[in-house]
Amino acid sequence: MKVDIKTKAEIDRMREACRMSAEIRDICANAVIPGMTTGEIDDLVIEYCRKHGVRASFYQYSGFPGHLCVSINDEVIHGIPSHNRIIMPGDLVKTDVGIFKNGFNGDTSRTVMVGVNDPETIRLVETTKACLRAGIAACGPGVHLGDVGYAIEQVALEAGFGVVRDWIGHGVGRTVHEDPQVPNYGKPGTKLALRPGMTIAIEPMITMTKAGEKTDILDDDWTVVTRDRSLAAHFEHTVLITDDGCEILTLPADYP
Repeated sequence: MKVDIKTKAEIDRMREACRMSAEIRDICANAVIPGMTTGEIDDLVIEYCRKHGVRASFYQYSGFPGHLCVSINDEVIHGIPSHNRIIMPGDLVKTDVGIFKNGFNGDTSRTVMVGVNDPETIRLVETTKACLRAGIAACGPGVHLGDVGYAIEQVALEAGFGVVRDWIGHGVGRTVHEDPQVPNYGKPGTKLALRPGMTIAIEPMITMTKAGEKTDILDDDWTVVTRDRSLAAHFEHTVLITDDGCEILTLPADYP
């Protein structure tokens, strides 16, 4: 495993890519309404990239055809945007996006509730936010990745929800996916110890049921769904490990 430790100058460049990633994440999430197609969300990313002269990190990454991932309801991650896929009232819409600029990437996601009134669905989304907060709060120099995963997992399990294990967080920087792997579960004191200059994507994927922890990939070879087709929520921030803790690079600060 080779973990890229960024210099101060590299971190400054990455901050800009992450700031823009957060900006387009929120543009997309705030635009989601019933009747909109997931392809129209993709169009927002295309227009943003044209306007700012940047590139969408996910476009053609390992052949992915969209400029962001849009996953709905039982779809956990990697949903392909389409002008034929219409967002409906009651949907859980996950927008996952990154921007590549000056040699570095950001990576961030939100789950949007479209007219959701079901208390358990709302609780799932709020718990997933809490999982992300717990994972970030656990980060710091010398902290093990097992500690981070344990912090995330405990919040989900105490709420009675499942934690996807087939798909996890990761390092992010010069490429969208770098070492180390960042699981959303773990045992304290195990796995790699975090070091200042590391940049990681923390992204809990939490499911309504324990059976939903197991996932399948649809025939499009991309879209990941819960095996029992239960609902899933997903939130993600890119985080920098600092000398005395960590810094969220994909702000705003009041999110999630």
